[in-house]
Formats: sequence, structure tokens, C-alpha cells
Amino acid sequence: MIHGRTILIVDDEPRTREGIRKTLEGWSAGRNEIRTAASGVEAAAWLREQTADLLITDVRMPEFSGLSLVEAVQQFPSKPVVLIMSGHADFQYAQQAIKLGVVDYLLKPIEKEQLIQTVEKALQLGDQQRRIQTMQKLVDPKLLDAKERGDQRLNPQISEAVAYVEAHLSEHVTLREIADMLHLNSSYFSVLFKEQIGINFSEFLTRTRIQRAKEMLVQTALPISEIAEQVGYQTDKYFIKVFKSLEGLSPSKYRHSITVRKETELP
Repeated sequence: MIHGRTILIVDDEPRTREGIRKTLEGWSAGRNEIRTAASGVEAAAWLREQTADLLITDVRMPEFSGLSLVEAVQQFPSKPVVLIMSGHADFQYAQQAIKLGVVDYLLKPIEKEQLIQTVEKALQLGDQQRRIQTMQKLVDPKLLDAKERGDQRLNPQISEAVAYVEAHLSEHVTLREIADMLHLNSSYFSVLFKEQIGINFSEFLTRTRIQRAKEMLVQTALPISEIAEQVGYQTDKYFIKVFKSLEGLSPSKYRHSITVRKETELP
């Protein structure tokens, strides 16, 4: 069973809404938070302020339909996985729902076993999506692109330079030092590096250092100052400034955001 999730049920019919709530509370046995809303307007207001892992909504509701709610949710920072319910086998609704990324379409009346199985699958899908998002946040897209370019056609000298940088991140590394080590003119090495890797040497060095720092922030409990030193920054103040310029938040906030994601994925 998936634990620690928030499920929001939206239906303007009190009997249906309460029936689904009771079924899911019985299945959840207190391990998940089950919330309800009597309209799309009420649900949208709730979702603007709080986060749901799963949204189960009726399609046909006055004022603000289920599909309008799903559409509105796409603009929110945190998007729940969505299940749609309907009393009608309406192909047009189903088609729209699929376009909006709805994972399943339930026909009323919904059998208890079917509801529980569908909810469990939807929550597992949500876990997978969160894991992918976490990995995307961890990997620097420019370094990933550089690696893909390198896998295709990397000059042996540039390959050696990349390996040297990755092995000596805690040290003072300069373009001139590596060019000399490779017996290349500094200007030529600089042009060749950018041509092969897609970004200049200085940016590659910075991004590689921050990438290693991100891995250490997630995988260890080392203090920020020690991580800064291990990735080649003499002061944690400058490290924090560089980290924030690339990631948009401080190392400590980054660590917290990833840790929170990991905790919500625990069984």
C-alpha cells in the first residue's frame, strides 16, 4: 500500500462523494489523508493553497466542470495525478481527459474493488513521476548534453581533459594548466573544448563542481562548508552564490527539497 498521500475527491453529489470517501478511508486505514470538495470551484481554491497527490473528480458539475478543474490544475506548481468519474460513457469527455493527462476514466456506479485498484495504480504512477522529476532536478541538462555529444565523437585529448577535471574537482584547476598538461596551445585548447563539449571550459568546470555538490547534498549529511571545499571552493559563501545562480536556490534549500521528495516516496 502507498502511504502518506493526500487524495482529493470532487463531486457535487453528496452521496457519491461520501461513498467514495468512506471506501478510501476504509482502504487507507488512516495511512493517507482523504479530503473532499463539493464543487470544482471549491477544489481549485483548495489546490491553490495545498497539495494533493491524487485528484478524483466528477466530469459534470455546475459552474466549473471536472475537465475545467483538470485544465486549471496544469497551471499549479504541484500537479496531482488525476482520475475522472462520469455517469455517462461519453467518448468526447474521455478524449479531452486523455489530452489533459488524466490517467483513468471511471464510470459510475463505481465498484469498490475497481476504485481501490485504480487508486493504487494512480498513486504508483505518481511516485514514478516524482522520481523522474527528482532525477531531472539532480542532473544538469547542459552536462548531460555535453556527455551525449562526447559519447558520439570526443577527441582523445578533450576526453583526457574531462577525466582530469572530474578527478581533481577539489583542487585549483585552470584551463592553462590542462592545456600545458596536454601539450596544447591554451587558445587552441579553449576553442577545441567548446567545439567538442558545447560549452566553454570555465562553464564546464563550474557546472561539474555544482553537479558533484548536488550529489553530495542528496547522498551525504556533510555540512555545506565541507561540500564546498570538496568541490573546489575556498569559501562556502562563494560556493553558495555560484550554486544559487545555477540552481535558483541555496544548497541547504536544495537539500531540503530533495529530501522531502524522497521521504514522500517511502513505502
